[in-house]
Amino acid sequence: MTTDGTTAAGTDTPARLFQLLSLLQTPREWPGAELSERLGVSRRTVRRDIDRLRDLGYPVRASQGAAGGYRLVAGKAMPPLVLDDEEAVAIAVGLRAGAGHAVEGVEEASVRALAKLEQVLPGRLRHRVSALQIATTPLTSGDGASIAPETLTVMASAAAGHERLRFAYRAGDGTASRRLTEPYRLVSTGRRWYLVAYDIDREDWRTFRVDRVSEPFATGARFVPRELPKGDAAAFIRDSMWRGRPTYDLDVTFAAPAEFVTARLAATLGPVEVLDDRSCRLRCRASDSIEWLAVRLAVMDCDFTVHGPRELVDCIGDMSKRLSRSVSGAERSEK
Repeated sequence: MTTDGTTAAGTDTPARLFQLLSLLQTPREWPGAELSERLGVSRRTVRRDIDRLRDLGYPVRASQGAAGGYRLVAGKAMPPLVLDDEEAVAIAVGLRAGAGHAVEGVEEASVRALAKLEQVLPGRLRHRVSALQIATTPLTSGDGASIAPETLTVMASAAAGHERLRFAYRAGDGTASRRLTEPYRLVSTGRRWYLVAYDIDREDWRTFRVDRVSEPFATGARFVPRELPKGDAAAFIRDSMWRGRPTYDLDVTFAAPAEFVTARLAATLGPVEVLDDRSCRLRCRASDSIEWLAVRLAVMDCDFTVHGPRELVDCIGDMSKRLSRSVSGAERSEK
């Protein structure tokens, strides 16, 4: 330990400042003691580092009292980041569009990035982002329902800051309820977003479809994160989705390289097994409908062989006959 109380790991000032800035960009208030523990330095060093960030133009606000801490707030101008105004707006619009339509490949990290970026955007830039979002209509979107990006960012911020989250929820049968939860993780399945959270009133873990959530509100009440039964939010979501639903052991060989197939495969399926340079095999458990699986395979743009399940083989056979009849009917009408 050094004379000012820092540990050896905390002596690299530039690296420590970047780590401190990354923590502060999470939309929550950080107590000085927690920052000190995270960075491995004394509280006095944390205070000096906060002053250094302020000298660089980052608007860090400090609150007094036993529960006081530090929070990065929006200033009158963009802090001296590597982004200029146009780049910041472009990134925010792209993240909002991707998050709102649950595009495959857009994961929770993108939502956290959006929450951080929008937190420090000056009002004039936030207005431009909102105006562009309202005035733009995408030609294509994901298969799932659209979600307001603000809903995702509120949830992501509450989960990251360990704040209890209150929201209105509409179940699949239309039943409306109010929920008070301890949010754990957001999970994207490619077509939909789900929230894994501990339901306070029901005293149990629950999964919530985010497109059925409205009026999300972070209460400000902190909680100590509980241990998720499965230990992994994605596995918890999979088990919840499969519970009470038929599942299928999917086995398909593709006459195409693994990279080609992976790039076109749904995020909920995979990974594929490499057979050779020109073929690969997919073996996994799927809970999607047989019809949806048949359509996804049909648009893969390569030859494939279905080894199972039998229901999928029959569905593709019936689909092939219907498509052939539709083409034959068109040819007869032309004659």
